[in-house]
Amino acid sequence: MGIFVGLLAGLGLFLIVASGRPRPPRQSRVEPDWHRRTRELLAQGGTPGVNPEQLIAISIGVGVVVATIVLAASSTWSLAGAFGVFAALGPRAVVVRRARQRTHDLRELWPDVVDNLGSAVRAGMSLPEGVASLTVRGPVPLRPAFARFGEDYRATGSFSTCLDRLADDLADPVADRIIESLRLAREVGGTDLGRLLRTLSQFLREDARVRAELEARQSWTVNAARLALAAPWLVLLLLATRTSTIRAYDQPTGVVILVVGGIVSSAAYLLMKRIGRLPEERRVRAGVDARVDAGAGPRMGVG
Repeated sequence: MGIFVGLLAGLGLFLIVASGRPRPPRQSRVEPDWHRRTRELLAQGGTPGVNPEQLIAISIGVGVVVATIVLAASSTWSLAGAFGVFAALGPRAVVVRRARQRTHDLRELWPDVVDNLGSAVRAGMSLPEGVASLTVRGPVPLRPAFARFGEDYRATGSFSTCLDRLADDLADPVADRIIESLRLAREVGGTDLGRLLRTLSQFLREDARVRAELEARQSWTVNAARLALAAPWLVLLLLATRTSTIRAYDQPTGVVILVVGGIVSSAAYLLMKRIGRLPEERRVRAGVDARVDAGAGPRMGVG
C-alpha cells in the first residue's frame, strides 16, 4: 500500500513539473509559392471560393472532356492530346483574364476611394470611421468589402486585424498600398495623412491615364498576334473532319510536328506577352503573409 501511494505521489509531482514547462512552438505549415500565387490570383479574379486544388481538378476535367470529343471526331490520339492540353490551360487563362479585367476596372475607382478617405480625415473622423463610411460614400463595386470591414470593426475593435481582412477581400495591389498607409498613420500618428492621400490620389489618376493610353495603342497588336497564333491550330482542327488526312499525325513524324508546333507556339505567345507587358504592381500583403506562414509569428492587432 505504501509503494502504491508513493507511486501516485511521484506521478503527481511529475505531472506538476511537466505542466510548467513551456511547450515548443508549433511550426506553421509553409504554403508553397505556387499555391499562394494561385490563391491570390483566384481572389483577384473574383472567385475566392475556389481553391488551387479545385482549379487544377477543373482544368484536368476540361482537358479530358475536350480530348475525348476530339478523339471521337478524329480518331487521332495525338491530336486529341494536343487539344486536351490546350483546353486544360483554359480555366487558368480565364481566371487570369478576369483578374486583369478586375484590376483594370478597380484602377479607375481607387482615386475616388482615396478622395473620400481624405474628406473623412479633414472632417475630423477617425480612421476606422472614415474607412467604414466608404460603405455609403465609396464606389458601388467596393461597398460590400467596406461594409464587412465596418461589421468586423464593430465586433472586434481591432483596426489592424480588420485591415488585414479588408486586404484579403479586396485582393488588389493599390488597396494594399492604401491599407498599409492607413495602418502606419494609425500606429505612429502624424498630421501628414491628408497630404499623403492627396498625393496618392493624383498619382493614381495619372497612372490610370497613362495605362489607358498604352493599352489602347497596343490592343490591336496584341489581338493580331493572338489571332496569328491560333490560326494554325484552328486550321488543324478543321482538318480533323477529314479522317484520311488527319491520321497522318498519329505517325511518329506527325507527333513530332505537333510537339514542335506546340512548343514554338507557346514560346512565341509567352515572348509576345513579355514584350508587350506593362509594369504591374506587386501586392504588399504577399510578402507579409509569406513571412507569417514561414513562422515569423502572427501580426499584432492595434485596436
